[in-house]
Amino acid sequence: MKVCLSSTGTTLDSNVDPRFGRCAYFIIYDTSTDTFEYYANESRDAMGGAGIQAAQKVIEKGAEAVISGNIGPNSFKVLQSAPGGPVKIYSGVSGTIRSAIAQLKNNELKPVTSSSVQSHYGMGSGMGRS
Repeated sequence: MKVCLSSTGTTLDSNVDPRFGRCAYFIIYDTSTDTFEYYANESRDAMGGAGIQAAQKVIEKGAEAVISGNIGPNSFKVLQSAPGGPVKIYSGVSGTIRSAIAQLKNNELKPVTSSSVQSHYGMGSGMGRS
């Protein structure tokens, strides 16, 4: 199974990024071969629609599951309506990518049935803050 993890870096020792649509990198891990690839999240700095764009790319990469700290409602909708069937979503995950994969393999993660944050969660623009 191909699993996409939102990541702060490019190795299995990187941390799971708490943001999905605006994470730094995505790691695609294949549980059947124990191999992985990574790619920079090109939608990270988008003015809007980062979660939608990120989810579409994850589907293009063939991921059957997503692991992240949080998933917004727009990302959730796109992942659930994937052409090949809904992508399993595991949110609330922290620690290293390696640890998250081990938890998945040991059936310690449970798929979620709704988004874990509101729209625009990962933007962090600082607007309105003093």
